[in-house]
Order: sequence, then C-alpha cells, then structure tokens
Amino acid sequence: MESEALPHPVLLFDGVCNLCNSSVNFVIRRDPSKRFRFASLQSPAGQELLKKFNLATKSFDTVVLVDGERHYMRSDAALEVVRRMRGAWKLFYVFKIIPRFIRNPLYDWVARNRYRWFGKKDQCMLPTKELKERFL
Repeated sequence: MESEALPHPVLLFDGVCNLCNSSVNFVIRRDPSKRFRFASLQSPAGQELLKKFNLATKSFDTVVLVDGERHYMRSDAALEVVRRMRGAWKLFYVFKIIPRFIRNPLYDWVARNRYRWFGKKDQCMLPTKELKERFL
C-alpha cells in the first residue's frame, strides 16, 4: 500500500469516537456505489497511510481523506467527502467558500469536545460481515 495509489478514496477516522463512527455510518448509507473505503486512524492500515503523508500517528483529532496521492484533513476532508457523495449532499460543498482559517477552528472546537458530547467506545468499531470489504 505504501507506494501504490489506492483505487478508492479512504476515509480515516477515530475508531473509538461515537461521532466519528456515526459519521462513517452516515457516509456508508449514502454511498450505494461503494466509492469510499474506511480505516480507523488507530488501525495498521490507518497508521501506514498517516506515515505515508508524514502525519501524526498518535493524535486522532481529525478525519483524513486519502485520495490517490493527495490527502485532506479537518474541514477540508469533510467537504471533500460531501463533494463526492450523490444527490443534494454535494450542495454542502458550498461551505468551501468559507476560508479555512474560519472553518478549521470550528472543526477543532467540535473535535476537542466530541468525546464529552457524543461519548467514546472502549475499542474500535468492528464492521459487519457485509461491510468488511469496505474497511482496510
């Protein structure tokens, strides 16, 4: 996986965060063409992708979207995900016009409080048998 481009965009997420897991399930339900793949930031595949892009491997306070040789973090990752979704969800990409220096502090505020507001699991989410092929 290190030097080869991935055939699908991969969404890396905090596997113990309830908000993050709900967000992944939200994307899965709205991705009938199975475009996205998923990996927790804590998983071996997630750690390998973080290292590939020289990103922190111990801090799990952001989602990362890996698409080929590019990666997106924080609000950019969320906006790139909705841009690739079908239907009206693409309309949320209009928020890209808001400068990153405004979007990312809001993203960071939610990220800092996500465990307190939404809770945390003791272990990473395990995909169902039907979804296993979509997780790295």
